[in-house]
Amino acid sequence: MRTVYVNGAYVPENEAKVSVFDRGFLFGDGIYEVASVLGGKLIDFPAHMARLHRSAGELGMRFTVSDDDLLAIHRELVSRNNVDEGVVYLQMTRGAIDREFTFDTEKLTPTLVLFTQSRALIDTEVAKNGMKIVSIPDLRWGRCDIKTVQLLYSSLGKMEAKARGADDAWLVRDGVVTEGTSNNAFIVTSEGAIITRPLSHSILPGITRAALMAYCAANGTTIEEREFTIEEARGAAEAFITSASVFVGPVISIDGVEISGGKPGPVTLGLRKTYLEESLKRAI
Repeated sequence: MRTVYVNGAYVPENEAKVSVFDRGFLFGDGIYEVASVLGGKLIDFPAHMARLHRSAGELGMRFTVSDDDLLAIHRELVSRNNVDEGVVYLQMTRGAIDREFTFDTEKLTPTLVLFTQSRALIDTEVAKNGMKIVSIPDLRWGRCDIKTVQLLYSSLGKMEAKARGADDAWLVRDGVVTEGTSNNAFIVTSEGAIITRPLSHSILPGITRAALMAYCAANGTTIEEREFTIEEARGAAEAFITSASVFVGPVISIDGVEISGGKPGPVTLGLRKTYLEESLKRAI
């Protein structure tokens, strides 16, 4: 049985409880981060903490725990649950108070929950065989740059993709791709240019996205930030996604149209190799 962390205590998962009046439960008033674990070490941890602070700041949510304490909690859970490869999930909500739409943040104590999930991240079906994508309308709220727990539409999008025989969905708004349901979207043109949408309120500032772009810049590979349509994506030489638990995931079809011959492309596989090599050097 896993050990989880709830508001200062390490408890068995079947004893973990939060209030029914918690605003995360009642209003989706919460934020989260997911840090990957490889070889028992955390990947991109400082960047995840920086984004957590940003999310809290954008929502005016109090931050009552230090980054050093959060690192210690992550490491303790990894140790107690013997996680060699997997993820640590962190969720912070504004706190618990009787149900009202309005609130006084200063009178609320944030709820903090963390738990681990052990699973393969490197040797996966997606890494070996790629993933199939379908396109759906992007009907989410306008602040997708904040990593909130409001994931219903993303969940329904994944279910629609599954029903259509695919692995995931890319979201389309105003004629252009925003991002995946839980990942950033990239294409590689026939000329070899790597393209991804620029940051805005419409997409999450992905940690893996940023790290990959930094590694590419360091070795002279340019990733161009511009919008692209789903039609351009269907005609691309390659396509891939980035996320904290998939890293760099090859896309082999979009709306039934094969990409890179229906198998992971060489540019994508090279980028995945670069990301893993560089990230493991920096793991803590």
